[in-house]
Formats: sequence, C-alpha cells, structure tokens
Amino acid sequence: MAISVDPPQVSRDLCRKAGYTFTVLSDPNAEVIRRYHLLHAGGGPDGHDIARPAEFLVDSSGMVRWVNFTEDVRVRARAAEMLAAAKGLR
Repeated sequence: MAISVDPPQVSRDLCRKAGYTFTVLSDPNAEVIRRYHLLHAGGGPDGHDIARPAEFLVDSSGMVRWVNFTEDVRVRARAAEMLAAAKGLR
C-alpha cells in the first residue's frame, strides 16, 4: 500500500497510467505522513508539501519491523532487498 498527499482521483489516475495494482491511500492533510516523520515540507511542485520516499515492513500486530528512507523520490528499495529484510525478521 502507498500513502500520498495527492487527492484520491490523482492517485487513481497515476495507478491506472503506471499499472500499479496496490492500494494508494490519500492523506491530503499529511496526518499519517507527519506521524511517521515523512513530511518533506515544500518539497513538491510549487512548494507544496509531499511525502518523503520510504518503505516499511509492518508485522501482523502493526509493529514497524523494517524501514527504508531516502531523500530522492527516484530511489526506492528493490523487491529483493525488501524480501531479504522480511526473511530476516522471522
């Protein structure tokens, strides 16, 4: 799942265009994004607030077990990296 400050329609359009099959939640007031310390204030187009790129592995109890932060929206954890991290949590 992903969380974005974008309105739901913008996220739906992006998912359709990019072929994403996962859920994208809208957090227009950045409440959840702030809670996880992911707000990049003024980092978006025209100085709008955006979410910092990050990936989390969350266990079935809701505990965050692994985090990957980056400052560059183009740099994300690779699937193999996330799978290795998940296997290491067992």
